[in-house]
Amino acid sequence: MNAQEVIELEQAHVLGVYGRAPFVLERGAGSTLYDTEGRAYLDCVAGIAVNALGYNDAGVAQAIGEALASGMLHVSNLYHTAPHARLAELLCAGSFADKVHFCNSGAEANEGAFKFARRYGRAHGGDNKVEILAFTNAFHGRTMGALAATPRPKYQDPFKPLMPGVRFAEFNDLESARSQMDETVCAIIVEPIQGEGGVHAATPEFLAGLRRLADEYGALLIYDEVQCGVGRTGALWAHQGYCTKASGCACIDGCQFEPDILTAAKPLAAGLPIGAILMRQRVAAVIEKGDHGSTFAGGPLVTHVAHHVVSRVGQPHFLAEVEAKGRLLRDLLEEINSPHIVEIRGKGLMVGVELDIEAAAVVNRGYEEGLILVNAGPNVLRLVPPLVITEDEIHVVVERLTRVLHAL
Repeated sequence: MNAQEVIELEQAHVLGVYGRAPFVLERGAGSTLYDTEGRAYLDCVAGIAVNALGYNDAGVAQAIGEALASGMLHVSNLYHTAPHARLAELLCAGSFADKVHFCNSGAEANEGAFKFARRYGRAHGGDNKVEILAFTNAFHGRTMGALAATPRPKYQDPFKPLMPGVRFAEFNDLESARSQMDETVCAIIVEPIQGEGGVHAATPEFLAGLRRLADEYGALLIYDEVQCGVGRTGALWAHQGYCTKASGCACIDGCQFEPDILTAAKPLAAGLPIGAILMRQRVAAVIEKGDHGSTFAGGPLVTHVAHHVVSRVGQPHFLAEVEAKGRLLRDLLEEINSPHIVEIRGKGLMVGVELDIEAAAVVNRGYEEGLILVNAGPNVLRLVPPLVITEDEIHVVVERLTRVLHAL
C-alpha cells in the first residue's frame, strides 16, 4: 500500500479524533523516523515523550526477545510473576515510594491515584474528606476522573457532567492554593513541569509550599510525572531535580519536595503501554484486596521491558547527559534570535518555545525541513526528543528550526 491508500483506508474505518500528519511513517532508527516515501525526519516528539531510547534500540529489542522467550505475554494479576516484582523493587529503590501499583496509561494512573487518595481521606478524615485540588493549565488525561482535573473547556465541556469534587487554584501561586484548602481536601495533584499546559515548571517555593499545605490539612500530595518523569528532565523523577541536599533527593530526614503518590507512564516501557502509581506505605496501608485492579496491567512482557528502560535511564551518567543535552538545546535555541520567539523554558530535554505565531504553522512547515515537532497549546512549540538524541543531531534540529522560523 502507498501512503495515499493507507490514509484513505484509515479515514474510512478509524474514528477521526486525531489530526494526523500528511504522510505515513514506516520505520525508525535512533532519533530518526522514515516515511513510506523514504523521507527522513529528526524526531523531536518521541511519541509525545514516550520513546526515551529512540527507535530500533538494541537493548529494548533484546529485552522484548527475553520476555517473549518465556511464552507468557499475559497471565493475569491472579498469579505471581517475577518481572513485575523486580520492576516494583527498582521503582521503589529510585524514589520515595514503598509500594507500586501497575496500570496501562497515564490517565489510568491518575484515576487510580484519585481513588487511593479518596480511600485514604475517608480512612483518616471521614466521609467528607474527598475533595481534590488541581491547578490551572493542568493536563491529567482524558478519562472522566482525569478530565475533571484538567481545566480546559475545550476538553471538558462536551462531556459534562464530570467527576465531582475537584477544585482549582492558580499554578505557581501558593496563596491561591491555600485559599482552596480546607479539611475536606484529601489530595493535591500537580505536575512538577506542565507538559500540555505549555512547558511551565513549578517553582521550588511552590512545590515545597504544597508539601507543607498537604501536611497541614492531612491531605496527600500527588505528583503527575506521566510526561516529565523517567529521566526527561535530567533527573529520574522531575521533582528530584529540585532537591539540592543530595543526589537523587536522598535526604536523610525526608525531603520538602517528595510526594505521597506519584503517577508515571509514557516512557516507562519504551512505547509499550504501561502506567504506575508509586506511593508511601501509609497510603498502601488503607488499600484492601479488591479495591482496584486491571486485566492487562503489570504483565510479564511490558514490565520486563520497563525494567530495562528504568535501569538504563536511571544511571547517573545517562541523566547527566540528558541534562547537558538539554542545556545545549536551550542555548542553541536562544541563538536563533527569531522575532517569533517570545520565551524558551524547560528542564533537560523537555523544552517549550513560546511563539508570537501559531505553533501549528511551525509544526507543518517543519515536515518540509525533515523535522517532527509538536505543540503544547496554541502558541508553544514543545521539544521532547528521544533522550538518546546526540549533540550533533541537536545542532541539526536547531538549524532546521531556524530555517522554518525565518520562512514564516
